[in-house]
Amino acid sequence: MADVRLFVTIRRKQYAGAAKPALEQLAFTAAAGEIVALVGPSGSGKSTLLNIVAGLDRDVNGEVQFDRPDARIGMMFQTSRLMPWLTVADNVRLVLGRDADGAARARQLLRDVGLDDVDDAFPRQLSGGMQRRVALARAIAVRPDLLLLDEPLVSLDAPTAARLRQTLLALWLQLKPTVLYVTHELREALAVADRILFLSRGPGRLLVDFTVELPRPRDPGAPALAAMHDRLLRAHPDLLDGSATLTSGLTDGEATA
Repeated sequence: MADVRLFVTIRRKQYAGAAKPALEQLAFTAAAGEIVALVGPSGSGKSTLLNIVAGLDRDVNGEVQFDRPDARIGMMFQTSRLMPWLTVADNVRLVLGRDADGAARARQLLRDVGLDDVDDAFPRQLSGGMQRRVALARAIAVRPDLLLLDEPLVSLDAPTAARLRQTLLALWLQLKPTVLYVTHELREALAVADRILFLSRGPGRLLVDFTVELPRPRDPGAPALAAMHDRLLRAHPDLLDGSATLTSGLTDGEATA
């Protein structure tokens, strides 16, 4: 099991020429093996935050720290970002470098995500859902201590999203990385996460750090999850559009009372 603990402190992130910061005064931690969902409206800085944590954007006033310096990071972007001139297997193998067992590991990972029969296909020959499964296989190929997932189920039909969600959680149980999971769907966050960080409208700040105290596995349509979803939004109807004003962190007990 990964033993990484993530510490994030962002005092200010502003893009050149922007009228206001993308993120400001945002700080949180994530425990080893924890799935933390980031939920907020468009423009709240969720993807920006993932890029900063991944080290892809270092132009920020703040710090991202791990309690282990050699932590491995895997990332699944909103778009699959597969190399069109490479086969599916070679797209996964790409992140394995000179690993002598790279080819065998790539094929095993494709089996793990249910794509054992398309190793030699090219991305253009796959459906959108299949391309996302390849992207997931590539993200976990390095056996990440920290897994960053940017809207992994966006624009997928319900059955495909459900299959990918189950695959993702099965792989998480095998590897137990710490996960940051960006989504704009509250039911999805409740189904997947241990905690949900609700972000404000830009500049993104932390509104609520919410613990999801529901046993796994969780069905997004299950009565207990649906009831938590509805009570949470009844208590704070402006939470998802990022305009709620909360004076303290919301607990699971408050949402289910």
